Amino acid sequence: MTSTPHHPDLRSQLETLATEAFRPELAEIDQLPTLDITRLMNGEDAAVAAAVAERLPEIAAAIDAVAARMARGGRLVYAGAGTAGRLGVLDASECPPTFNTSPGQVVGLIAGGPDAMVTSIEGAEDSPELARADLEALALRADDTVVGVSASGRTPYAVGAVEYARSLGALTVGLACNRGSALAAAAEHGIEVVTGPELLTGSTRLKAGTAQKLVLNMLSTITMIRLGKTYGNLMVDVRASNEKLRARSRRIVALATGAADEDIERALTATDGEVKDAILVLLADVDGPTAARLLAESGGHLRAAMAAALG
Repeated sequence: MTSTPHHPDLRSQLETLATEAFRPELAEIDQLPTLDITRLMNGEDAAVAAAVAERLPEIAAAIDAVAARMARGGRLVYAGAGTAGRLGVLDASECPPTFNTSPGQVVGLIAGGPDAMVTSIEGAEDSPELARADLEALALRADDTVVGVSASGRTPYAVGAVEYARSLGALTVGLACNRGSALAAAAEHGIEVVTGPELLTGSTRLKAGTAQKLVLNMLSTITMIRLGKTYGNLMVDVRASNEKLRARSRRIVALATGAADEDIERALTATDGEVKDAILVLLADVDGPTAARLLAESGGHLRAAMAAALG
């Protein structure tokens, strides 16, 4: 491969990355019995949570910063290529049904656009300009957060997204799986979960992908807890968009209040199916409109609305 000023020798770069390292002790893995390979892979996966645990202070600091921005109306935007991009899109797409977030409040950007979810879009990950264009299309603001996700920590699309976001004053988080990454260095909050060499050399959809999913789950879930989207460990902002979720809504109200089924149905009817409002109706003995007003005045935090109702 010939190096140019704009394209350094990628092969030599990859050889320095722990996620790309070759493990000679696994060179004959294809000769092993299937059960032995499953044991090896399971053992590898067991190490991922410990790698994430080493970065919990950095993850918590990022979450507090994200929550502060989102409380002011900011958006959470994930940006990545390949597996990392798909994981961001997955986490973002699960926020509306889980936390009743509004469309566009949590966004997943993948290099190459929606088609890249199921097809490899050649060259898309190598373009920081593409990341900038994708963020410009969102009209990125200073109250927004951009989380660049890249196992190698060098993917130009992810690094470019973070650099452009930071130039606008937006909050930036860089999630990588190698030490000393360009992505973590570019971001205000760098999180490097070092998962080491993969079972299959360079296949970062394995341990690195698992680590990324764990961290993205933390970022979104705990941010939503901080924003009052839960009551204890109950998803009180769940959107009842199908029969399963309607049943879950009734169960959540029951767990939160201990009320009888007929009272729960009455409260959900009075609040147009809004779980949080129905809980307030039952626990504070207020009507539907009063519950809605108290929640609006408390920024959607059920405990604060309850305190206000009970004086």
